[in-house]
Amino acid sequence: MKSQSHKLVAKTFSGLEAVLAEELEQLGAKSIKKAKRAVEFSGDNEIIYKVNYYSRTAISILKSITSFKVEKQDDLYDNLIKIEWDKYFSHTKTIVVNSVVYNSVFDNSHYVALRSKDAIADFFAEKYDSRPNVEKYDPDVKISIHLSSGVCNVSIDSSGQPLFKRNYRKQTGGAPLNEVLAAGLIKLSNWDKKTPLIDPMCGSGTIPIEASMIAQNIPAGKLRKKFGFQNWKDFDIELFEKIKTQAVENEKSIGNIIIEGQDISGMNIGIARQNILRAGLLGTIRLQRNDFFSNNNRNKNGILIMNPPYGKRLKKENIIDFYKKIGDTLKQQYEGFTAWIITEDDYPLKNIGLKPSRKISVFNGPIECKFIKYELYKGSKKDKK
Repeated sequence: MKSQSHKLVAKTFSGLEAVLAEELEQLGAKSIKKAKRAVEFSGDNEIIYKVNYYSRTAISILKSITSFKVEKQDDLYDNLIKIEWDKYFSHTKTIVVNSVVYNSVFDNSHYVALRSKDAIADFFAEKYDSRPNVEKYDPDVKISIHLSSGVCNVSIDSSGQPLFKRNYRKQTGGAPLNEVLAAGLIKLSNWDKKTPLIDPMCGSGTIPIEASMIAQNIPAGKLRKKFGFQNWKDFDIELFEKIKTQAVENEKSIGNIIIEGQDISGMNIGIARQNILRAGLLGTIRLQRNDFFSNNNRNKNGILIMNPPYGKRLKKENIIDFYKKIGDTLKQQYEGFTAWIITEDDYPLKNIGLKPSRKISVFNGPIECKFIKYELYKGSKKDKK
């Protein structure tokens, strides 16, 4: 028997809403609507499990419980204690409450979280004479309170730990790229999973690893040990095992696809190798210690995705020369390639000496960045018409 449909929200980074919406559609979600740093959709428990297990570009999946008006402060507690929390989880589970407050009778989100936690704990105390313990760092159940313009939306987080925690990256180099963002950049590049994909400054290997998982149709959550929905009262272990079994059947061989990670740092290459090993992808990614600027590129065409140093990682006086060298190397070594570069702002890119064919705004954590496309053609800086 099919479970009921739920109102759901998938959180993501700004700039990845469109690729996440496409991903949700492919997974069978309904009523998809893009929002700011999120995509709203609907689906039953099977969709909740699938999206958490498969999604590469979602950070977390929230299931809506209820919403109500908050015109005075007591309205928050009074409405929350009426919710039948034991329908969702047991009093033996640990909890945390996260809150976001805009334009409200409350002006302190921390106080809203505390008051919400009190209401939930008091519900269980009255019914079971026992309260769920609070666990800030790794709770069984995460509850989200979103209070804006007099309306409180209450949700439960089906993901638990953020979905970018894929469990393959134990070590990182300097300023690592978030796994969700790395997968999102690959999707934004429209890589066809056939042409070579090169990351010449691969750091801890996140872009090549995400590309290899995409090429082989390996679910992003395959290595995760747990999800938030596994602590819910209605968790269907048989359904989840069926989804995981089907995922294994849908995986494919890497074949002759070339995915390559290069870095000037031997330490970074060592870290990337360990991460690739943990991801179970040994033999699917070429790793090479190499200085991009003295590179003898052996591929005639492909996609190049690069996360070069920017911001605090590069002294201002070095920016002009560094990015000029990137442009010169692309022109001399990567004719026939499409290059994508992510950087903090337009200033460094002005020194590349190439005409971009596309600019996309994305966020790398709190940093607003540009993801820029360059089409590299023989003897010309002009884009293909």
